[in-house]
Amino acid sequence: MKYNKNVYRALAMITQFGLNMLVPIFGCAFLGNFIDKKLETSFWVIVFFFIGALAGFRNVFLFSKKIYEDKEKPNEKTRRNK
Repeated sequence: MKYNKNVYRALAMITQFGLNMLVPIFGCAFLGNFIDKKLETSFWVIVFFFIGALAGFRNVFLFSKKIYEDKEKPNEKTRRNK
């Protein structure tokens, strides 16, 4: 049975999008929670959560931009050869 590489690439890309979004959010939320416990406050977790969300959106944007640019490169090569 022949497997289609495009399916695996799509699954890998979806996984990468999820990781690019979730890792900064959870990392910053845990950091904010740690700071809140040390300083006995209750707002740093919210601040760091939003910083992590912004970082995650930035990561996803840069990743999707890279994918889009990589798809255009083969077409540019074929245009030059013609």
